[in-house]
Amino acid sequence: MKDKSIFIKNIYYMLSYAFMPLNQGGYEDVEKEEFDHIHNLFAALLSKGIGRQLKQGLYREYIGCKEDVVSMRGKIDMPGTIRNRLARRRVLTCEFDELSENNLFNQILKTTVMLLLRQSQVKPENKSDLKKEMLFFSNVDTIEPSAIRWPSIRFQRNNNTYRMLLGLCQLVLEGMLLTTDKGEYRLASFIKPDQMNRLYEKFILEYYSREHPEVNASAPQIPWVVDDGYRTMLPTMRSDIMLANQAGDRVLIIDAKYYTNTMQSHYDVNSLRSAHLYQIFTYVKNKEASFGDRPHRVSGMLLYARTDEEIQPDNTYQMSGNQIGVHTLDLNRKFSEIASQLDRIVSVHFGNADAEQEVS
Repeated sequence: MKDKSIFIKNIYYMLSYAFMPLNQGGYEDVEKEEFDHIHNLFAALLSKGIGRQLKQGLYREYIGCKEDVVSMRGKIDMPGTIRNRLARRRVLTCEFDELSENNLFNQILKTTVMLLLRQSQVKPENKSDLKKEMLFFSNVDTIEPSAIRWPSIRFQRNNNTYRMLLGLCQLVLEGMLLTTDKGEYRLASFIKPDQMNRLYEKFILEYYSREHPEVNASAPQIPWVVDDGYRTMLPTMRSDIMLANQAGDRVLIIDAKYYTNTMQSHYDVNSLRSAHLYQIFTYVKNKEASFGDRPHRVSGMLLYARTDEEIQPDNTYQMSGNQIGVHTLDLNRKFSEIASQLDRIVSVHFGNADAEQEVS
């Protein structure tokens, strides 16, 4: 039987690996708290994060303004100034740039917070903290969530502290936002599978990067090995997680999958998802081919987030000289157990033993 509070707490741990600032102090109270609703988790994290940002100062950038002023400022807008003269108004219409906190970064923060404040599951103390912080956003507008172009957001030195905050906002606005029949917004009580899948991938990659320096953890592109060098229109192969020993001759490619249903069913017969198996097999064989005649060992693994399905995959196959494992990671266990399973994957594939061991 699932314990919702354990699952939500594990989302916090996943976020703490995906976003480094959560491990840099100031979030100890959040880590100790028990959460029975995901809205409250995000409210607590944003409350702490925005509080830290306010101590450093809100990010400001120059925005274009046009106003009627008594003395010249910036450059004169001739059509507007002529209209003022005709109306016998002794003012100039000027265009100028003004340093303002009313920019996209702060607009996204305010929009997300205002949505969370409407959720009944957010604890009163977190609502109180967020309301106090929003007093510093009085000159900041809210924004239509669907108008945010997340891929176009660029971070630089003077706004890099917003990276984690906007990452949390993106999870809320893309992962939980629903539209009612009246066109109003409300938040779902869960994160949509697509956004959870990205978080799940990033968590596993960052876990290995931080906890297992003895292996190199990355998410590189895998080049197609073709006979004539012609790769035009071939799709990009980008691995979710690739682990390699220091010598680089032992490789494990992990494809992390967060799906509502792990298995596919045909005429009441359950089987592995064929597209996923084809994908990991293709990654492994192309990576192996890149070694040429050098000694090597390349393995692959499909690592699913465990579901409520009665049948769960837990198999290891030997395919054309390569080992392909299909296993699940139970996100409803205590995090120490999740970490132990991830650690065991490294010890099995990069330890002294060559034999496959159970990793679930």
